[in-house]
Amino acid sequence: MDREILFHLREDGRLTNVELAKRVGLTPPPCLRRVKRLEEAGVITGYRAVVDPRALGRALEVLIDVEIYAQDRKSFEEFEDTVASYEEVVEFRRMYGRPDYFIRVAVADHAAYEAFLTGRLSCLPAVRRLESHLTTKELKTIE
Repeated sequence: MDREILFHLREDGRLTNVELAKRVGLTPPPCLRRVKRLEEAGVITGYRAVVDPRALGRALEVLIDVEIYAQDRKSFEEFEDTVASYEEVVEFRRMYGRPDYFIRVAVADHAAYEAFLTGRLSCLPAVRRLESHLTTKELKTIE
């Protein structure tokens, strides 16, 4: 039952409790109790609006593999804090193995990406190597 609730909330997080209960075959009070329990357990961590990046002038998404020189904790933390603060960065992950980091950026166009890459990312002292990947077609995204 919890999986069914999660399925419907992932599809539409704005469902009313009454509508959600109807879809999963419960009455509203036990449905609400289950949702509250999932929230308290940290399974449901929040609700948000999914925004089309094109509507915000960020139609180009680029995936970047980053390798860094840094081996000490302070350098790692400075690099991470700096990159995480960039408005263009919409996803940022430290990886096991190579690359050291995975970054997803959303910008207006190729010129904006070049400006981000050359003016911000590649000039960071820790950066050893960058590899950019442009998407041909998005096949599946789970929000």
